[in-house]
Amino acid sequence: MAKKGRTAISPTRAENYPLWYQEVVKAADMAEQSVVRGCMVIKPWGFSLWENIRAQLDRMFRETGHQNAYFPLFIPKRFFEKEAKHVEGFAKECAVVTHSRLEEDGHGGLVPGGPLNEELIVRPTSETIIGASFSKWINSYRDLPLLINQWANIVRWEMRTRLFLRTTEFLWQEGHTAHATRSEAIEETLKILDIYTTFAETYLAIPVIKGKKTESEKFPGGEATYCFEAMMQDKKALQAGTSHFLGQNFSRASDIKFQSREGKEEYAWTTSWGVTTRLIGALVMAHGDDNGLVLPPRIAPAHAVILPIYKNGKEKEQVTAFMQEVLADLKKVSYHQTPLAVEVDDRELSISERNWQWVKKGIPLRLEIGPRDMANRSVFMGRRDHPPPEKSSIPVRDLPGRITGILDEIQAHIYTRALEFRDRNLIKIDRKKDFYRFFTPENEKEPEIHGGFALSHWCGRVECEDRAKDDLKISIRCIPLSAVREEGECIFCQRPSRERVVFAKGY
Repeated sequence: MAKKGRTAISPTRAENYPLWYQEVVKAADMAEQSVVRGCMVIKPWGFSLWENIRAQLDRMFRETGHQNAYFPLFIPKRFFEKEAKHVEGFAKECAVVTHSRLEEDGHGGLVPGGPLNEELIVRPTSETIIGASFSKWINSYRDLPLLINQWANIVRWEMRTRLFLRTTEFLWQEGHTAHATRSEAIEETLKILDIYTTFAETYLAIPVIKGKKTESEKFPGGEATYCFEAMMQDKKALQAGTSHFLGQNFSRASDIKFQSREGKEEYAWTTSWGVTTRLIGALVMAHGDDNGLVLPPRIAPAHAVILPIYKNGKEKEQVTAFMQEVLADLKKVSYHQTPLAVEVDDRELSISERNWQWVKKGIPLRLEIGPRDMANRSVFMGRRDHPPPEKSSIPVRDLPGRITGILDEIQAHIYTRALEFRDRNLIKIDRKKDFYRFFTPENEKEPEIHGGFALSHWCGRVECEDRAKDDLKISIRCIPLSAVREEGECIFCQRPSRERVVFAKGY
């Protein structure tokens, strides 16, 4: 429980942002480290968040003609070897299955049994295994476009892990599509990017920048990678999702061919795209405060919690009856075409303990009901987008009609606050001296980045891109799709440049 003048989360964001993040995840009871190194256990509150993310995105995918399927977790190693750049890009992250069983070693232990005839890769991404199916499913132009999505788990052997942001195993969706023409595949790639950004801003309340990755940062084996970048409260960038135009590279590797209208045999043009449970980490870092998680109502596992207050059995009976009346009215309310989700917390804990636990979990509204509220036929409401203990009294008769409007106010306020923060720290910089100062910590002990997002000119050469990484530990996050042609000089070498790119330190 937070005491007066103190915060519920220690350390605060200003004191130690990385540790603050871990403490928020813990305090919100969303996830914990697994006994398996680098993996996480997603607890009910965190998994409910993922289910809501999944439900909304799944609806958006289906509305644009995509269908769900499922493909194997294990991929033959030879599939990866067909696409040289792809295997090179993922080689260090792959987990490999070499044996089929365990056998007793004669000393009470177990050892690997017989080796597999063919080694298997534990899915780090599915282009190659899905390509094998596409090569069987596609024969004619009439079979195109083929629009497939799967919800699955992924394994990438990460060395440095952090809950939700980077773990050895994580959950995601990955879309894979095949098209008859290059232009159709590019259109699909950008359509998915628009879906992602709409979702991020409308549901997660996170403002993002749509852009294209540089050649050195694009997906291994693809022709072009598009992304959406968000600014976290430590001013670092988080790549929240990607959409890849793969050209015909994977079609050639997997032999995905079709007969065109003209009767010619051609290779299909393919795409792939995905977002992960990293979106939950983005929510924490974009909106959380020093009292814990702050959830946008449109994605929260529950919209409100009712907290009954009573001192004895008689009061409990009366308050409970009044609470059920309020609850029945709220259950009739719909919020953005879904039933209003209301929790009831009548645990044998003090009202202060219960209140603060829900503050830390980020629930949008807390509704306290005690004898005084019952006498006034009102509830005491606390909004999570306002700092506790700020509350207001609302008549019960007005609550069903007002609650959706209040939730929309919270959603808009959270987005506006994040947008204003991002825009304050998104700076055009043209002088090299100012650029280096922007990304240099104020002192050697400062663990976090000093600047934010720098919009600066880049000549397009990989040498200058590498210089940003070597000198300042920053990268080109993207080339904004909204960028307009603007003549200038590269921030590093002063060669001519036609547009600005986003430089930042990233996760």
